[in-house]
Amino acid sequence: MADHPPRTAVVTGAGRGIGAAAALALAEDGWTVALAGRRAGNLAAVAERGAGLGGALDPVPADVTDEASVRALFGTTVERHRRVDLLFNNAGSFAPARDPDEIPLAEWEAVVAVNLTGAFLCTREAFRVMRHQRPRGGRIINNGSISAHTPRPRSIAYTATKHASTGLTKSTALDGRAYDIACGQIDIGNAATELTEPMAAGILQPDGSVRPEPRMDVADVARAVRYMAGLPLDANVATMTVMATKMPYVGRG
Repeated sequence: MADHPPRTAVVTGAGRGIGAAAALALAEDGWTVALAGRRAGNLAAVAERGAGLGGALDPVPADVTDEASVRALFGTTVERHRRVDLLFNNAGSFAPARDPDEIPLAEWEAVVAVNLTGAFLCTREAFRVMRHQRPRGGRIINNGSISAHTPRPRSIAYTATKHASTGLTKSTALDGRAYDIACGQIDIGNAATELTEPMAAGILQPDGSVRPEPRMDVADVARAVRYMAGLPLDANVATMTVMATKMPYVGRG
């Protein structure tokens, strides 16, 4: 465990996958982590896995699409742990692969609600806490995804929200300067989690073929998040891409 004063993080989508791995890595580094997600049982399981790591893992069930729930998440975190030094905006939602003219409005709105509105609601509450706490400031890390740069076929809702995440990151970074709030984005490609298991079996490519794609250990993503989180507030990683080396992204695929 690194020698740091007590630091508190909020990680959304912390019940599994990238969120769980990042929360455990932060706890190993001595952070107190509020585990946010909709499924209390999953959060409790992550907290149990992290027992004895050095930091504390505190399950706080929350729905990022619900304004009152997000306010309660940050209110509870401050009440229990006094401050918020880090927000990892990780909660995300996909939709079935469809051509644009086949997408129901409700499906589009559901993806926007989690990936964009949810990230904004959490950013707003974190910003409010960080600008007024003493010592002032903190860091926000947004999970942008490779889709913040390059889409997959038949993924217009997810891709649009991840491109919007880049705008959210840049605006937050700009507006946060006056209050010692740093904001950066990590764009992740093919981390080995439950959500990416179809990639190992075979996933649609732009040329119409279906082929397996390489994945990387989710622990490598967690290590990258931990690095970004550990920087002093006068340094920031504006954008970082961490990806499976052989995935079809660079060049023509």
